[in-house]
Amino acid sequence: MTTKIVFHGSDIEKICEYYHLNKEDIVKFGANVNPLGLSSKVRDALASNIDLFSSYPDRNYTSLRNTISEYCNIPADFILPGNGSSELISLLIQERAPKHTLILGPTYSEYSRELSFSGSTQEYYHLQEERDFCLDIDDLCKTLENGYDFLILCNPNNPTSSAITQNELRKLIAFCAKHNIFVMIDETYVEFAPDINEITAVPLTQEFTNLMVLRGVSKFYAAPGMRLGYGVTGNMDFLAKMREKQTPWSLNSLGAYAGELMFKDQEYIQKTRNLILSERDKLYKELKELPTYKVYPAYANFILLKIQKPGLTSSDAFEACIKEGLMIRDCASFQCLDGEFIRFCIMMPEDNTRLLNVLKQL
Repeated sequence: MTTKIVFHGSDIEKICEYYHLNKEDIVKFGANVNPLGLSSKVRDALASNIDLFSSYPDRNYTSLRNTISEYCNIPADFILPGNGSSELISLLIQERAPKHTLILGPTYSEYSRELSFSGSTQEYYHLQEERDFCLDIDDLCKTLENGYDFLILCNPNNPTSSAITQNELRKLIAFCAKHNIFVMIDETYVEFAPDINEITAVPLTQEFTNLMVLRGVSKFYAAPGMRLGYGVTGNMDFLAKMREKQTPWSLNSLGAYAGELMFKDQEYIQKTRNLILSERDKLYKELKELPTYKVYPAYANFILLKIQKPGLTSSDAFEACIKEGLMIRDCASFQCLDGEFIRFCIMMPEDNTRLLNVLKQL
């Protein structure tokens, strides 16, 4: 019996070595990054402003915060830019120093990793597959009564692509406020949602102080290497404490400048949303017709599939795809995801069609 290797979405070098492939020939359906790549406006502006590297960024990132303020329709004082949302997750956990954390799972493993340095206990609240991974708010609130002081959720969630509406979030955060529970919401994928206003928690930061929302530019703006993230909270004391502990100038000057351009690039935003929304719809409908898979409603730029064909595993599906130069995500490594699941993000139409054909053949 050979041991199957499970690859992480970013393990492209390992995968190429294992399957004898060229990195350039692979379509990365596992990375969840906007296939349009960096906005050409941003690319051109960056190229002609490379001299920004010769000066320190503004320590308070005033101009960037004002741009994000307009973009999110939230006061600039509520915003803390950082070195990717990873830095902010780390700072937030460090500053909150929670004792008992509940994580909505299955989800991104980085939360758990950061918590492991903090001395907090961590437990998962499992989204139920039979409910299509849709959250039962009342049941979650019941669970939260068991002495938790910190709740982490990703919305839309990775890898399920499910989402919680703003109305449900309001109910949940109000409950948490009563029970002294701080809530961290990761909105990495929110700009891909059919209706952003229906699910974003950013406006709720004006109603509640037990909340911080995190976002970044890695996925929607196709800039994971820029390491630009931002946190939004109405809790001024908490934000000041986080800023105090933050490494000065943690976001470089070129990143801060690029962020200002990205959030104003309406043409790119619209083009991305048109592409992702129409392709996601098309793929969802086609896959729904296939008895091989169960497909779940998707709010992010990726779709989760449960393999229902006996004997077909997630690693079989991964292998069939990678041999065609299509790299999907085998979800075997996600905690509390029982069964055979694969996830893939929306790429360009011709690549999506290629993937669909491989999935149909399985």
